[in-house]
Amino acid sequence: MTPTATYRLQLQPDFPFPAAAAAVPYLAALGVSHLHLSPVLEAVPGSTHGYDVVDHSRVREELGGEAGLRDLSRTARVHGLGLVLDIVPNHMAAAPRHNRALWEVLREGPHSPYARWFDIDWEAGGGKLLLPVLAGRVGDELAGMRVDGDVLHYGEQRFPLRVATAGLPLAELLDAQWYRLAWWRLARTELNYRRFFTVSDLIGLRVEEPEVFDATHGKILELVRDGVVEGLRVDHPDGVADPAGYLRRLDEATGGACWIVVEKILTGDERLPAGWPVAGTTGYDALRHVDGLFTDPDGARQLADHYRDFAGPSGDRGGYWEATVRRAAYKVVTHELVAETTTLGGLAQRICAADPALRDHAPWALRAAVRELLVRMPVYRPYLLGGEEALPEEAARRAKETFAVAEEAAAVDVVRDLALGRLGEGADHTAFRARFAQTASALRAKSVEDTAFYRYAPLLSANEVGGDPGSPALAPDAFHAYCARLARDWPATGTVLTTHDTKRSADVRARIAVLSECPERWARFLARVTEEAGRLEGGRAPDPHLAWVAWQTAVGFGIPRVDRLEPALLKAVREAGLYTSWTEADPAYERAVAAFVDAGPAGPPLYSVALFARELDPYVRANVLGATLLHLTMPGVPDVYQGSEEQFLALVDPDNRRPARFGPPLPEQVDGNAVPGGLGGEKLMVTAAALRLRRARAGLFCESATYTPLPAQGPAADHCVAFSRSGEVITAVTRLSMRLEQAGGWRGTALTLPAGSWSDPLTPGRMLPGGAPVPLSELFADRPVALLVRGDVPPRSAASG
Repeated sequence: MTPTATYRLQLQPDFPFPAAAAAVPYLAALGVSHLHLSPVLEAVPGSTHGYDVVDHSRVREELGGEAGLRDLSRTARVHGLGLVLDIVPNHMAAAPRHNRALWEVLREGPHSPYARWFDIDWEAGGGKLLLPVLAGRVGDELAGMRVDGDVLHYGEQRFPLRVATAGLPLAELLDAQWYRLAWWRLARTELNYRRFFTVSDLIGLRVEEPEVFDATHGKILELVRDGVVEGLRVDHPDGVADPAGYLRRLDEATGGACWIVVEKILTGDERLPAGWPVAGTTGYDALRHVDGLFTDPDGARQLADHYRDFAGPSGDRGGYWEATVRRAAYKVVTHELVAETTTLGGLAQRICAADPALRDHAPWALRAAVRELLVRMPVYRPYLLGGEEALPEEAARRAKETFAVAEEAAAVDVVRDLALGRLGEGADHTAFRARFAQTASALRAKSVEDTAFYRYAPLLSANEVGGDPGSPALAPDAFHAYCARLARDWPATGTVLTTHDTKRSADVRARIAVLSECPERWARFLARVTEEAGRLEGGRAPDPHLAWVAWQTAVGFGIPRVDRLEPALLKAVREAGLYTSWTEADPAYERAVAAFVDAGPAGPPLYSVALFARELDPYVRANVLGATLLHLTMPGVPDVYQGSEEQFLALVDPDNRRPARFGPPLPEQVDGNAVPGGLGGEKLMVTAAALRLRRARAGLFCESATYTPLPAQGPAADHCVAFSRSGEVITAVTRLSMRLEQAGGWRGTALTLPAGSWSDPLTPGRMLPGGAPVPLSELFADRPVALLVRGDVPPRSAASG
């Protein structure tokens, strides 16, 4: 069953299955059709996210166990709701104490039946699995180890002992194991198992092996067969060896009747591979297209110029987006992914050594070619997309330019052909192709999402997964073209505005995006608060880039709170890695950051921040309501993140993963008398009206539904985005409302509604005639958005649909 709309719940010990069940009446009344649950399988105890699975055969006891999940499903079904589960095929926790499969591998080595579960290069490790878990060098940590029976203890960690080794002296005992305990810093260069990105605590799974797929998906498939689960969100498909093969197997195993979306991050004009048997993506591409509508291109360019003047970025500090990405990629590939690129270089060398036509390529040239091609990947993973390779000739040409000798540069062609599967077949060829793709996706995520986004900051609302901070604005025609393509090719794809992984919630981004409409105003504000803070002890930022980021984040928050702003900014400077990092911390710099936040954005100048934010409120309102209504009525299946049906101001995790809280169910009539005042209440009213309409008139938004742009006529036409769904529902929103006001308002601009009469679910009793132009000043008289339905408004009771 394809959902009409889903609602994401972040399950954790503080918000288990019973808490989700208690929220069901509220969510049913809101208008969604399915609960979208974060991972539910057994995870590391205390995990607040569940992506660190340790046992695929059991539902997590801390959440209420399988009985609790089935009870939740029954409760949901009573209220007309289904369940969608988030599954994690790429990796599981590298925590032997809790992960039985890994425990057995450590005890029995490559002969264990579980050894095929994991991507382990036993040869590279000298027959051992490197475990980078020690706080220091092994010789310095021996005193912290002890043996108890057939188990080795190190702090809170436990490791099994190989048979008949328990009685050996400690040094000999360590050497006799199938694993090597090592200083955590060695993971960069010597790790011999595939991991999730650069997280050594998560070990890669080989779900391409049928027995591994069956073992790791058995419980999920049982829940699907039993009708407990009706949909699946697949986490990070780019990480598995063969995404297309995996998804075909998953589709077959679910009987083809399960709604499946994949967390595939699309870059630029990249398209989802047409052959994948899925409904679409999880929706970051939709986020980018919606946000782009509310970004002024001229103002964004002015902000970039001002950012360069204010922050003075040079070298690794991001003056220009593409250069920032390239430098970040070099940093990640030469420091954090050395183990992965070493593996690729070794595979390429072995392949060439076995082929007389290739064996004269120097090992160093092959390693360099791997590195240079990886940093030039324009997308996360090299698929063949619409006949154009995702590892284009231009990338190869630029990679060759880094070689001093043209003959040596030929290694680039070898590596490119290996990555695209053009140079023969064999185990090493297959391994290289998969590992190159997996490493490319890890590099893109770490260099763009987790580094460049924190180094380049003209307009922080553009620094979101799948976004393009170098070109953040989108014209209405481009948005309509995207929506038309979704309606044609992926009508049941997922769409999102806020997730557990967004660096800023949609409402924070909507506030920041207004700055693109008033760059000069922002510049004056920034100068004022910089001067105000500079007069206070600790109020001078340790670097101007941080100051820009901090003040813009504060504006996005409206009234900044130190307990939430400070952790987010400390994470930002560590991810940027310019003055401090997660692994090379600079305590003095970080103390200066904390002092600045306390004295600056969250100190006395917060009154200036609040005043400036209040001045922007009318334009923020247009952005928030406009993005909300577009998201809920455009092609695809909208996912509403917990709490975001109202005003939801959240920063990067863990701030955005706080346990959800819910009130009583909404009444049948959701209007200004039934919801809280202010923007939050208005957003809730728009959300409920759109969701209830989707549920009551699902056929207007389903796979066969049509999408038709409705152009406005008049001097301010570009400030209105409007479309109809199946000729029966009209959405119209205001964009760039400050620029609109500066230009003199609508000035007679009108929207011609299709013939017939149109009712307004947001304003009971309001009817508009079709077939003639409706002035936008009249259409948007009460609010900057309009939702119209042909004929009478459908029932809005909680039981409708």
